[in-house]
Amino acid sequence: MKKFITAIIMLAIIGTISSCANNNETKMLRHVVLFKFKDDATPGQVKQVEDAFRALPSKIKEIKAFEWGTNNSPEGLSQGLTHCFFVSFASEKDREVYLPHPEHKAFVSLLQPYLDKATVVDYWAQD
Repeated sequence: MKKFITAIIMLAIIGTISSCANNNETKMLRHVVLFKFKDDATPGQVKQVEDAFRALPSKIKEIKAFEWGTNNSPEGLSQGLTHCFFVSFASEKDREVYLPHPEHKAFVSLLQPYLDKATVVDYWAQD
């Protein structure tokens, strides 16, 4: 029985090590996009931009993960930026496909009339 329990513990340890190794192998390239819309952009126009950005993962296969939200920080440090979009890629090559992709370009064209300011930061996720 002791050998059986030891074997199960060893398998659990090996599984944990393997899982950690896989996490290191699947680091994601994060593309963080922050927007401040023009003061005269209507809620409908802003929603149209949100919807168009949210649709990109279904149109561009290189996007591995996507999330977004609106600022609710109480710190008052947002500099007017209201929207954060978080796009993840498996590689820099995937990002290179995304940036000039016709669907991304169409999104940027839709966004431009309503955009006051944008900030973009890309980074490799670290543990």
